[in-house]
Amino acid sequence: MSHRILFFLFFLSVSVTAQVGGKATYQFLNLVNNPRMAALGGKVITNADYDPIQAIWNPASINIEMDNQLSLNYTNYIGDINYGTVAFAHMINHRAQVLHAGVTYLNYGSFDGYDEMGNPTNNFSGGEIAFSVGYARNIPRSDIYVGANVKIISSKLEQYSSLGAAVDIGISYIDEDTGLNISAVGRNIGTQFKPYHEDYEPLPFEVLLGISQTLENVPIRWHFTLENMQKWDIGFSNPSRDQSDLEGNITKEKITFIDHALRHIIIGAELFPESGFNIRLGYNFRRGEELRILEKRAFAGLSGGFSVKLNKFRLSYSYSQYSMAASSSFFGLNIDFN
Repeated sequence: MSHRILFFLFFLSVSVTAQVGGKATYQFLNLVNNPRMAALGGKVITNADYDPIQAIWNPASINIEMDNQLSLNYTNYIGDINYGTVAFAHMINHRAQVLHAGVTYLNYGSFDGYDEMGNPTNNFSGGEIAFSVGYARNIPRSDIYVGANVKIISSKLEQYSSLGAAVDIGISYIDEDTGLNISAVGRNIGTQFKPYHEDYEPLPFEVLLGISQTLENVPIRWHFTLENMQKWDIGFSNPSRDQSDLEGNITKEKITFIDHALRHIIIGAELFPESGFNIRLGYNFRRGEELRILEKRAFAGLSGGFSVKLNKFRLSYSYSQYSMAASSSFFGLNIDFN
């Protein structure tokens, strides 16, 4: 039965028009939103524990351990861009039903304004925010959990504003005896209610598949995630890697089947995942390949971090390398109100 549900979710999701890269609006919805996820490669949907921020990416992960847990996260992104997330979960009745809420915001900073003739005008800024509410249920007499998030999205870029809504649908198979978690998520299934101008734009819909497990005799939890499964050919030829011969003939970069396959893969590992101190490492193949500089080691795609638990507080930090010129730091604080 679990296999049928997983395949049903996958084929239902891919039937929705899919967009990758800059072909959709509200791209901030797919930004990495906490240090743990950033350290494990950028996208992880197979953590179902105390951390309520995980439910923003996979609502099926909402569980009783999240009860009265608050997660605060901040990211110093590229340039002057800053964004963060806040998430909280609360058990609403004695039947272990948990309600989850989250807020994601992004501030693009200040920009110098100019008219079409190049004359300076007023400075302007931009920002986006999404508010979500999520809920999950266990299918009776099984290890399968299903969940959904409903999101209201608001965006303002200079004088233009937009309003939209979306849902996330997640399903997880969780074997507590072996520590195995197999999950699938369809994210950002929705529409704009109010476009920026006249044209309605698609949302950044994405399908993710993931599997993770804690090793039996070693304190390590490994993660394997497949991103952007709604579209196979997410690779593209980089013009800067074109080669020319003495006669001026240009040979473009060739994207092979293996290249396309690797761009969907994210791997990560947590050392001491259930202790008060843990170390996290990850690698994002798509980021590493797209931001790779020929003949130079920029370590693009690599990420790492750690967390420390102090009584009712857990502090987290992660660092992600994008290129020789760009990197980001992620800061997180989890507070246990129980």
